[in-house]
Amino acid sequence: MKNSPILSEIAAAIPGLRKSEVKVAEYVLKAPQQVMHMRIVDLAQEAQVSEPTIVRFCRGIGCNGFQEFKVRIAQEMAIANNIGQFAIAEDDSIEDICDKIADTTIQRLHQVKTQLRYAQVAAAANAISSARRVEFYGFGASGAVAIDAQHKFFRLQVATAAYSDPHMQAMSAVTLSDEDVVVAISQSGRTKDLLHSVEFAQQHGAKVVSLAPANTPLSQAADMPIFINIEEDTEQFTPMTSRIAHLMVIDMLAVAVTQRRGPEFAEHLNAIKRSIKSLRVDSGRHN
Repeated sequence: MKNSPILSEIAAAIPGLRKSEVKVAEYVLKAPQQVMHMRIVDLAQEAQVSEPTIVRFCRGIGCNGFQEFKVRIAQEMAIANNIGQFAIAEDDSIEDICDKIADTTIQRLHQVKTQLRYAQVAAAANAISSARRVEFYGFGASGAVAIDAQHKFFRLQVATAAYSDPHMQAMSAVTLSDEDVVVAISQSGRTKDLLHSVEFAQQHGAKVVSLAPANTPLSQAADMPIFINIEEDTEQFTPMTSRIAHLMVIDMLAVAVTQRRGPEFAEHLNAIKRSIKSLRVDSGRHN
């Protein structure tokens, strides 16, 4: 039995899988903790496929059968759980709190990295590079990510804006065309107002990139989805892990777009750095 991370193997195998097997892969990547406790009939029901499809899927990713597949999932989840779980106890010290949050964030970012489909990021970067305008839509915590994205892409000479109000998004969508791109950001992938904004933008010809979990209404509606699957307990806290993961993918897109601008674009970025430097207090002054 292999010892390599099975979730990354599943993500890498998706382009070569049958359509029904892709449904299994996407469900497993979204909910590996639940999958390791399922029977084959349970997974078949949740992924909406037949039991023979589950068997073919397991063999397609290098497992002898469903039991070996579950063992490898359990092994990977055990390693992930040892890295850190965000579960704060009443008697935790400040050191415990800091360690738990940092370790959990690192583990979740690694999880996103291993599951990321590079082809999805490349398609989105290509669309953004050639777009006339790029609008970022998000609500709540995702609205903060949208604002950060607008700041990054503004520096790349991209005509861009960020909207976290449904009315502003609707007005923005009316002005879009087939030359424009909307990047819709959602931790749940199920926000009704965001789905309405996306549909409105598409009706006016814009292409939609989504940053959201797989198998959610937003990912399914997007022209170019980027899957970001993170499970978080929000009963007591609003964790930043999802936001950090979304910001990481925004950075990936920004760097990819910068690369497509070519080496001569470096002078533009240097000019921005010089303009910002003039606004800062000299580090040698103490008064």
